[in-house]
Amino acid sequence: MAVSGRTKNTPARTPVLRKQALAIFRVALAAADPAKAVTDRLKRLDASRYRNVYVIGAGKAGASMAQAAERVLGRRITAGLVNVKDGHVAKLRRIELNECGHPVPDDRGVAGAERIAAIASSAQKDDLVVCLISGGGSALLPLPAAPITLEEKQSVTRLLLACGADIHEINTVRKHISRIKGGQLARLATPAAVEALLLSDVIGDDLDVIGSGPTAPDASTFADAARILEKYNIFGRVPASVRERIAQGKRGEIPETPKPHDPVFRKVRNSIVGSNRLALDRAARHARESGFHTLVLASEIQGETREIARMHAAIAREVVCTSQPVRPPACLITGGETTVTIKGGGLGGRNQEFVLAAAIDIAGLPNVVVFSAGTDGTDGPTDAAGAIADGDTLRRNPEAQRFLDANDSYRYFESLGDLVTTGPTNTNVMDVRIILIGKGK
Repeated sequence: MAVSGRTKNTPARTPVLRKQALAIFRVALAAADPAKAVTDRLKRLDASRYRNVYVIGAGKAGASMAQAAERVLGRRITAGLVNVKDGHVAKLRRIELNECGHPVPDDRGVAGAERIAAIASSAQKDDLVVCLISGGGSALLPLPAAPITLEEKQSVTRLLLACGADIHEINTVRKHISRIKGGQLARLATPAAVEALLLSDVIGDDLDVIGSGPTAPDASTFADAARILEKYNIFGRVPASVRERIAQGKRGEIPETPKPHDPVFRKVRNSIVGSNRLALDRAARHARESGFHTLVLASEIQGETREIARMHAAIAREVVCTSQPVRPPACLITGGETTVTIKGGGLGGRNQEFVLAAAIDIAGLPNVVVFSAGTDGTDGPTDAAGAIADGDTLRRNPEAQRFLDANDSYRYFESLGDLVTTGPTNTNVMDVRIILIGKGK
């Protein structure tokens, strides 16, 4: 992981704090390593009990999870296929990785999902299906319910992403226009045993939300999906086939997704093997060992990115002015996943926008650094994971508000050399935000 070199002649005045923020983030990434978690879990499994073992799944961490499965299960694996994001790959022998589009699904994702559904359907009562699900699983496991086409599902995804809907709401809609989400993959695998290992990238670690819950009971309904589309005033903008399917579901003409106590879940076990909270706790421990008075404020931060950024900036100001809620040198850590309501035509992501909005509010504060990055190594449709700023950032480029109004945080931080770039990390447990306040003025 690296911060790109600066293109401006004016250097930042917080080089030590910046390096410490990056070091804390690296610890959070290490704690979110899905390979170790999958290895530990599968070592407790007696695979010799089963005639065939199939490995399927989807997500940005799919490659490292599949590698771990191969190391543990080896020749016991009969067949396997995992859909992964472009570039998020690894060398495997028995499990095939299928690269496909994210966050908007594509034809490659559909083809992979069809094959994954076929593998699950082929499993018999003496077989085991190991399902590896991680962040991005919803978009990477697209199997639209007829007559909805992929293009129509893409349209719905774009509308939901642009309107500011959170991941719970997006997945509720996705599940009800899919043939595989919302417990329907478990239904396909019946009567085989299913061992689902989940790397959580959602607030609250709800099983039915992670990857749109392909192997978990679904508490949401067609009526919930309709309410979400109406809440954001996009029901009339989604394709007619989507509106009709949801209307049919509300009338009871289409079966609901399987609910709790459905017999299809009798031989299904869902286990969370990694989460944002675990990553934050490890990061906090490192910060304390580095000499910071540290608080993990919350692991379930959600809401409009700019508003959340202002709240974080206000707390930083409070620490500087009153040494509350913790005295300097201080480290404040939060996790979760915010949303951006797109109004401009710029380039960026929620982490970069968070840092830009916070930079405006901490302008002039000495010895303060704000950092935010996605643990998957990508932030929106950019090659950056996030960004870093301090109280001197606006002096180096005073046009921050103009870039923020245009949702153009990427180009703002690119001009300063303050993008955080990691490349694919092969994990995803949402975002990590770090505020460091040093001693003195």
